[in-house]
Amino acid sequence: MDGPDAEATRLARARLPEGLRSETLAVRTALAPSQHGENSEGLFLTSAFVQPNAETSARRFAEMEDFTYARTSNPTVRSLEQRLAAMEGAEGCVATSTGMSAILLLIMGLLKAGDHVICSRSVFGSTLNLFAKEFGKFGVETSFVSQTDIDQWRAALRPTTKLLFAETPTNPLTEVCDIRALADLAHEAGALLTVDNTFCSPALQRPLALGADLVTHAGTKYLDGQGRVMAGALCGANRLVVDVFGPTLRTAGMTLAPFNAWVVLKGLETLTLRMKAQSEATLHVARWLQARPAVARVHYPALPSHPQHALAMAQQSGHGGAVLSFELRADSPEAARAAAFHVIDSTRVLSIATNLGDTKSLITHPATTSHGRLTEAQRQASGIGQGLVRLAVGLEHVDDITDDLQRGLSTLA
Repeated sequence: MDGPDAEATRLARARLPEGLRSETLAVRTALAPSQHGENSEGLFLTSAFVQPNAETSARRFAEMEDFTYARTSNPTVRSLEQRLAAMEGAEGCVATSTGMSAILLLIMGLLKAGDHVICSRSVFGSTLNLFAKEFGKFGVETSFVSQTDIDQWRAALRPTTKLLFAETPTNPLTEVCDIRALADLAHEAGALLTVDNTFCSPALQRPLALGADLVTHAGTKYLDGQGRVMAGALCGANRLVVDVFGPTLRTAGMTLAPFNAWVVLKGLETLTLRMKAQSEATLHVARWLQARPAVARVHYPALPSHPQHALAMAQQSGHGGAVLSFELRADSPEAARAAAFHVIDSTRVLSIATNLGDTKSLITHPATTSHGRLTEAQRQASGIGQGLVRLAVGLEHVDDITDDLQRGLSTLA
């Protein structure tokens, strides 16, 4: 069928009814299909878009309309942005090349020399360095505080505070912050709260509904879900996404490639199924680890022993997520590191890799990888000891995962 009726039918597929659940939005939200009627969203591998005439071209570039040049917009990337925004309950979303570039875009768009940031000291190591080292050079000051102590956040406030930044749960200790309490504190001070939602994803947690102003994602992790591509995103109100971050992205170019966007777009379709299955498996592994004599402590929000267990269950839809860490018993840092390396090197099924969010379970030693660039004092302040091992649980059978861990745990000296 060609003509106006066909065009109306095509466009109608992009106008979804109100009130759809997150699982449906994860499958259906996207731009309208092309005139060919593809059911799987199209992959537009192009750096430029042909304009019908010079006048239209001039208007689109002047008004920054879709679609002119791939550094500023692309239909595949836009479909991903719309889908993730819908799942997070956000007005808008801007996709970036990596999760760290999303945080870079956040800082470049919002802050200037003399501004002040309060950040959890338990965030990802590269995030710590980006705030403290890289943007410290440009006059943006950052105070690092306890993830869980709201009084420390309050005491760190200054007249120049513009941003509060937290990730919850944290990497790798799975500390959980009270999003609503931090949002209230930020707004009373005239600042914004940004929450890194990488570990939970919108399948388990929606920070905007709890009062946060912005959400960041490393789409490389659970949004993709199979360890294939790098991606990042910022979600929030259009007054920030469109009016602040859009122009910064166009100038600085932290642009997400269309192919990567398409892969993450497909990953979102199975996000809820994966997150629930992996969370259940991770709880099984966490309980098993708690019973091992060589393990001193397990960090996992779904365990009743976790200090923020009740808060985590309330914020995270009753699930703990798919990442845990555990500390090995040892008499010294040197012995702890040797024990951690032994357990990691004894595995035959798990992948020794620093990523997370894959269908394959990944094991790593945070003190020498994700937090290896920090000073020992910074690591100690963040609670990253030499005997700490992080495990991102995938979709293998849980008994095969625990059997693999047992190889090393049972042979520790």
